[in-house]
Amino acid sequence: MSSNSIRILAGNSHPALAKLIAKRLGTDLANVTVSKYSNQETAVTIGESVRDEDVYIIQSGCGEINDHLMELLIMINACKTASARRITAVLPCFPYARQDKKDKSRAPISAKLVANMLTVAGADHVITMDLHASQIQGFFDRPVDNLYGEPSVLRYIRENIPDWKNAIIVSPDAGGAKRATSIADHLDLDFALIHKERKKANEVSRMVLVGDVKDKVAILVDDMADTCGTLGLAAKTLMDNGASAVYAIVIHGVLSGKALDVINNSVLTRVVVTNTIPHAEKKKICPKLDTIDVSAVLAEAIRRTHNGESVSYLFGHATI
Repeated sequence: MSSNSIRILAGNSHPALAKLIAKRLGTDLANVTVSKYSNQETAVTIGESVRDEDVYIIQSGCGEINDHLMELLIMINACKTASARRITAVLPCFPYARQDKKDKSRAPISAKLVANMLTVAGADHVITMDLHASQIQGFFDRPVDNLYGEPSVLRYIRENIPDWKNAIIVSPDAGGAKRATSIADHLDLDFALIHKERKKANEVSRMVLVGDVKDKVAILVDDMADTCGTLGLAAKTLMDNGASAVYAIVIHGVLSGKALDVINNSVLTRVVVTNTIPHAEKKKICPKLDTIDVSAVLAEAIRRTHNGESVSYLFGHATI
């Protein structure tokens, strides 16, 4: 007989985060085997009943992103055909989030395609964190809870950055100005902005600082760091303008390509990322990396969703 209890399923993208979330909820991960056939097809076996249960599938958009997305879709569909009462896709980092608009002729809006795929597979609800563009929520006709890492970032700054009261919050581009000003307002600090000009994607050619950082601790905040070219150049620009130290705090640390070399060779004191994307191995190579654990935020969102409680009450910016 069903108890309509929480069932936590995890794909292969970030098992460590899934275990942390399950531990915080006082439960175990469900028995799921995700493997590949010799022809590279993804095979999913759910080893226990999910009939009439409240299922949460944790899969982050990272690593072998296309394989992990396919895993998630197959797991959702497997649970749907196994008569789960409700299926929630928990995507700490939403895949293809940067492809959210038609920025040039014939460009695809891939984030919308991912939203359609999740819906067709059978997802009833989506929980994610710090979408690259919050309008991605509108790509779904199902409820989407876009949680924010900002409270965790504020706590980290207060507890781990010495002399933070003499700091200035800096956005590395105009697109992140709203995020940076919100953090600056909560900490009662000044705000600065860096204007960057790109020659092509992932390559920044020139940076101009707007604001005074002289003799202050500069804290760069952004939602995503991929190749870290922007962070490295921004840190150099800030130091050239008189900053006493430069920290970078990023929600999604993709850290691909030469990112770790860029960080190690940069003037950055520390680069802080959340664990929406796994980076334990990268920390061994890059001693400047530090982690903010967001498993408590995701676990509480799952608990409140299961119990029919408001998520916005807890996270301020999140949808109900």
